[in-house]
Amino acid sequence: MKHRYAAALSAPLLASCALLTGCSENGNPVDFNAGAKGESGTPVKPVDSDTLMPTGPKSDFRITRTLDDGTHIGRATLKGAKSGVTGSVWVWAPKEYQDPKYAKSGFPVLMALPGGLGSPQDKKGVTNYWVGGDIKLQENLAKWTAEGKSLPFIVVMPMLNPDTRYHDGSDIPGQQKMGTWLTEDVVDLAKANFRTFKSRDGWAFMGSSSGGFAGFKSVLKSPEKFKAAIASGPDIVPDSPMWAGHQKEKDANNPEKLAAQLLKKGGPDVYIAFQAGAKESPTSVINPIRKFREKYGKGPIHTSMQLIPGGRHNAWDYQKGMAAGSIKFISDHLKAPVPSS
Repeated sequence: MKHRYAAALSAPLLASCALLTGCSENGNPVDFNAGAKGESGTPVKPVDSDTLMPTGPKSDFRITRTLDDGTHIGRATLKGAKSGVTGSVWVWAPKEYQDPKYAKSGFPVLMALPGGLGSPQDKKGVTNYWVGGDIKLQENLAKWTAEGKSLPFIVVMPMLNPDTRYHDGSDIPGQQKMGTWLTEDVVDLAKANFRTFKSRDGWAFMGSSSGGFAGFKSVLKSPEKFKAAIASGPDIVPDSPMWAGHQKEKDANNPEKLAAQLLKKGGPDVYIAFQAGAKESPTSVINPIRKFREKYGKGPIHTSMQLIPGGRHNAWDYQKGMAAGSIKFISDHLKAPVPSS
């Protein structure tokens, strides 16, 4: 299914990348915690026991886009200590992150994964189209936060594939360890640079197509680390051709098998917000989601389904579904920043 829709996303991806160079601040360094108390070396006591202050070391983030509210999207190159993978990671912190009343507070993290290959490539690596000014994910999240639909998420946008092949967000034998990259190295980068939460109550994914698969698979595979996901037009089972000859490892990354194991264990509870456009294929998109929910959406596996009127397989329509209910569904089960007294 991935290959069928990859071409449909290529034009918007190109537009997104072109828009990344339209700001005079682009390329300048950005420190998301600049001026924070404790910069002089005095430790800051967090507002609660679940808040994790930035662990360091700081990454070299460079501005790629500035929003109208003055917030920035920054890009850093991450050399994954655990996976051995090197690639780009983009981040955005909402304006609430700079509010003095939250200076000692952790913020929830939303890891946004692209569909297709997350391409095209730029000179410094594979990009992630959720950073683009044409898609406006960050502007929408700020709007939804103001409306009470969403938590003020830190958005972390890593590359999904290091080359022009589908890695299924997994450690496929003989290939780069993209599962470890997404669920460990990228998480460590977020903890190093931002005020986050120690518990899984502050960690979620969102993604479209193959990114939706990688996100909700990661929640089912590591429910002790991640609590929720928005999966838009996702694959339901792994289908990278690179799994050939590695059935055991493929099964260990199959959401159906992972869901069955979680049901048998009886927890912990996870929350999956599925989305699909009404104009997407019933055979390859809508019906597989429905079948998954019917079989596995019970007990500790809580699911919702947002069928988007007139929606197609693209980032813009999926955000309509997020606004209509999906972002609130996961926000209701995640932790909000706790203001200082």
